[in-house]
Amino acid sequence: MAKLKVNVVIAGRTYPLSVNNTEEEEGMRKAAKSINELVTKYEQNYAVSDKQDVLAMCALQFASKAAITSIITEVENTEALEKINELTKIVSSHLE
Repeated sequence: MAKLKVNVVIAGRTYPLSVNNTEEEEGMRKAAKSINELVTKYEQNYAVSDKQDVLAMCALQFASKAAITSIITEVENTEALEKINELTKIVSSHLE
């Protein structure tokens, strides 16, 4: 399958990208839209004169959300595994 060529605009600059399918294209466009919305928010709420500073703040926010989600998922998985192990022990003890 041929790659699709996509142009996305982030903070006023156009970036040409290649994607594998329309779902990936949609994801890229949604991500660019989220970044642009956050750039606008930062520019309106903070006295930031450099786009690089705004983009760094956006990158930090998105990366921290991903890290937090990963940590929460890891904790939830650990708790679920502990409960499964407890239930396995209870079932095993009743089967003996």
